[in-house]
Amino acid sequence: MNLTKKNLLITGLPGVGKTTLIKKLSEALKSFYPVGFYTEEIRERGERKGFELISLEGKKALLSHKDIRSPYKVGQYNVDIKSFEDFIDSISFSNPSTHLIIIDEIGKMECFSDRFKKLLKEILDSEKWVIATIALKGIGLIAEVKERKDVTLFEITKKNRDIVFREILNSMERSNVKCQSSHEVMNRR
Repeated sequence: MNLTKKNLLITGLPGVGKTTLIKKLSEALKSFYPVGFYTEEIRERGERKGFELISLEGKKALLSHKDIRSPYKVGQYNVDIKSFEDFIDSISFSNPSTHLIIIDEIGKMECFSDRFKKLLKEILDSEKWVIATIALKGIGLIAEVKERKDVTLFEITKKNRDIVFREILNSMERSNVKCQSSHEVMNRR
């Protein structure tokens, strides 16, 4: 297998801007027609109640919520594995024309799904470029993914997030992947 570090992972503390960075990278790399998803908070009357999945095509699904029943739980959030698996099945990760995959995130909630874990290993082992956020802490699959030889891990902070954006684009450019208008995307803050 080619040992190009084409799996680019972003980690950092909660609330530091990982999802925002993923959205900016999706925009800067839109000429590659990336596929994947990001996760956003579900808020009701100012209180976080759960998390919603949003595909890069705009489809939405529930990941977790305080008010649903599930045997899978992270903190106070119950994880809807069926909804998550139906959602990831609707994304064209394995399409031969897909060259860039974006995932937000590889975390505890997502790792309850055996289907996601299998899909993630296939994607990371493929020739496709992957940009994903990953939990700062974690054991099992989370730790294994970070230790792969074909992974570059970027730790984001509030001070370095613009630098990490440019480093990721530069990493792709060094591998002959051309990125359009990264300067324009960075200035949209």
